[in-house]
Amino acid sequence: MRRAFSRVSQQRPLSIFLFFLCAFSGCTYALDVYTHHLSEELVQFIVWCPGIAALCTCLLLRIPLGTLGWSWPARRFLRLAYFLPLIYAAPVYLLTWLVIRGSFSLKSFEAAMVKPYGLGRWPAFGTFGVALPLLFTVSVIGEAVWSLGEELGWRGFLFPRLQQRFGFHGACLISGSIWAVWHVPEILWTDFNPGTNAVFAVACFTVMVIALAYIMGYLRVRSGSIWPCVLLHATHNTFVQGIFDPLTAPVGWAKYITTEFGVGLAVAMVVAATVIVSSGRPRKGFPYLDS
Repeated sequence: MRRAFSRVSQQRPLSIFLFFLCAFSGCTYALDVYTHHLSEELVQFIVWCPGIAALCTCLLLRIPLGTLGWSWPARRFLRLAYFLPLIYAAPVYLLTWLVIRGSFSLKSFEAAMVKPYGLGRWPAFGTFGVALPLLFTVSVIGEAVWSLGEELGWRGFLFPRLQQRFGFHGACLISGSIWAVWHVPEILWTDFNPGTNAVFAVACFTVMVIALAYIMGYLRVRSGSIWPCVLLHATHNTFVQGIFDPLTAPVGWAKYITTEFGVGLAVAMVVAATVIVSSGRPRKGFPYLDS
């Protein structure tokens, strides 16, 4: 009887969280699908839907907000979170540039980088002396504001409760699947997809996101904090979408290998997740959920 009550008490926050997530996200996605375009304003609201759902669930059920993982982690987890996207993405893009002729597009990258700063006459200086240093610092911090919205929901609220019921691997698989499905409307019915076959794009994106969920889960349980997850989410978006993708021209098979919808990044993420998760045993769980 006690076990049955425990399962019900654990299931209730999950059900309420998913209800809020669907309600908030559904309204926003309806506008995106209607316009077939991801406007910046709607994207900024969408990425906070998981966080808002988590906060609403906590307030409704009187769950302390401190349980979402605000504690500051050890520096080694932040270092790993910052540099990891460079480690798993660089080989994929370098190989693509070497194998597929014309896929490396430095001139267009420099033009895009210097345009906001009015340094078109000095593309090399503007790119490597101004734009990239700001991207590696200021842009990452700005992206972290939006990544926090997702990570409050996925790793702050959802993952610990899934791990309590299904264990580490079950929690990573389920939370990663929910995370992937949550993106499907914008992949299928907006301009989020760079132009590959829809089924192929969803399949590659799903594999990549589930693998990333394992890495995020590892960081969450090992550090006891959501901040490494927030930072990894921010650096992944900044480096992949802000550096590697603009450096790659969509010629030949390049777009089927690179981007978040390509097979190359999906395979690289699986390899990275396997290496990282196998390098250290995750903790058993989150003690505050036992009370």
